[in-house]
Amino acid sequence: MEMIEVNHLRKDFMVFQRPRGAVNAVRSLFVRKFERKEAVRDISFSISEGELVGYIGANGAGKSTTIKMLSGILVPTSGTVLVNGLEPYKKRKENAMNIGTVFGQRSQLNWDLPMEDTFYLYKKMYHVSDRLFRENVEMFTELLAMREFLRKPVRQLSLGQKMCAELAIAMLHDPKILYLDEPTIGLDVLVKDHIRAFIRELREKKGTTVILTTHDMKDIDTICDRVIFIDKGQVLADTSLADFKASHNEAYFVKVQFERQNKAVLCPGVERVDERDHEQTYWVDKKTVSPNEFLNILTEAFVIRDIDIRQEGIEEIVKKVYQWESKK
Repeated sequence: MEMIEVNHLRKDFMVFQRPRGAVNAVRSLFVRKFERKEAVRDISFSISEGELVGYIGANGAGKSTTIKMLSGILVPTSGTVLVNGLEPYKKRKENAMNIGTVFGQRSQLNWDLPMEDTFYLYKKMYHVSDRLFRENVEMFTELLAMREFLRKPVRQLSLGQKMCAELAIAMLHDPKILYLDEPTIGLDVLVKDHIRAFIRELREKKGTTVILTTHDMKDIDTICDRVIFIDKGQVLADTSLADFKASHNEAYFVKVQFERQNKAVLCPGVERVDERDHEQTYWVDKKTVSPNEFLNILTEAFVIRDIDIRQEGIEEIVKKVYQWESKK
C-alpha cells in the first residue's frame, strides 16, 4: 500500500529584494521588487507502508520544504501530494491524525509541564484511548529510557532528554507516518543510539512509515533502507541504500600498521590520507588498483604488523556527490 504519493511537486517563494541605499530603501516602501525562488522543482516519488526512507541533500536542497508540504503546513505551487489518501493542506485535521512530526530545531513540548502531564495533554488533544495510551507510554518510556525524568519540567531536561520526549509525543496517537527533520542534531552518541533503535523498533512493532532528513549520515546508514537524494529542488537518486552505496562506491581505504617502512608507496590512484607513528591510511581508487594488487605493493613497502581494509562509508560517498553537484 502506498502511504505517500508525490507527483510533479513544486513550491515557489516570492523573496523580497532589499535595495541598497537609504533612498532606494524608502522607495521600496511603496514599490517592492520580488524574485521568484524555486525551493522544490518537479519532485515525484511514492513511499509504501513501513518503509524507512532517508531524504537527503545539501542545505537549501528543498528537504524541509517538502516535509512541510507533506505535513500540510505549506501549500504546493503545483503538483499533487497524497498522504494516506488525503491532500494534506486541504484536510489538515484528518492528516494530523495520520502523522507525527519531529523538527530538531522546533519544540512541541510545554516548557513548564513535566513529561507525564504532557502525555495526558496530548492524550486529550488526539483522543487517544486509555488502553493505547497506557501501552504507548510504557513502551516509549522503556525504549527511550525516559523513566528517570518523567516528573521533571521540560525546562530542566537536557537536549537529549527533550528529543526523546519529542519522539514519544509525536508517536503517542499511533500515527501511520513519522516525519523526522534533523532529530539527532547536537546529541551525544548514546542518545543517538537510543533514538535510532527506537525508530527501527517502531517499524518492527507498529509498521510505521518513516521519512528522515538529516546531515548525520550514520542516521541514514543505521535507520534507513532507502535513500531519496535531492539537489536544487530535484530528485537525483531514488534507490535502496545498498544500491546507492554500490553505485557510488569507487574507492576503498587501507590502514596499515607496520614495524618498518622499506620504501615510499608511489602508485597512480593511491593517496595517503592519514599518517601516525607506525601507521598509515591510504585512499585507493578501485578502478585503478585492486585490493590484491595494493596488498602486494604494501608487502614490498613495509614490514607489516596488521592491515585493515574498508569500503567508503555513506558519509564519504554523500560528501563526494555533494562536491560533484556543486561543480555543475
